[in-house]
Amino acid sequence: MPLFENAARLIRANLEQFKPDVKIHVKAVAIGTLSHAQLATINAGRSEQGLPPIISEILFVGWHIFKSRILRDGYTIPDVIDQIDSALKGEAVVEYQTFLENPAPRTDRYGNTVKDRAILECSVRHPRPELFSVIPKGDKIKPKRQKGQPFG
Repeated sequence: MPLFENAARLIRANLEQFKPDVKIHVKAVAIGTLSHAQLATINAGRSEQGLPPIISEILFVGWHIFKSRILRDGYTIPDVIDQIDSALKGEAVVEYQTFLENPAPRTDRYGNTVKDRAILECSVRHPRPELFSVIPKGDKIKPKRQKGQPFG
């Protein structure tokens, strides 16, 4: 199982610490692991580029996800947790070097059928990859958050 049992709680705790105009230091937390096949595919690509291999444990900080999915797109924390859970499933396919996409479409809370994509950053915290971003591909209908509305 790629995400740890307590991953949703850890992701929520990190995302709840951020504020729109203040960048604070949030501790990186381990939220799951890549499958053997995912890790092998990523490391094969890294080897071809002369880069050192990574290990399977995935870290999460969440600042970029907070800015892009929550502040810019208006998604709630539960939405983002669903996106992460879907994008990091064991059946997610490594599409290009360090992004994985779940080939199984998911219906989101807004009526979209999306394929969730996870982007990993593999250098800053090497040898552990960090979940840098998550993208719900196909989200034509985006949520509209009113000013002052909580992030969920």
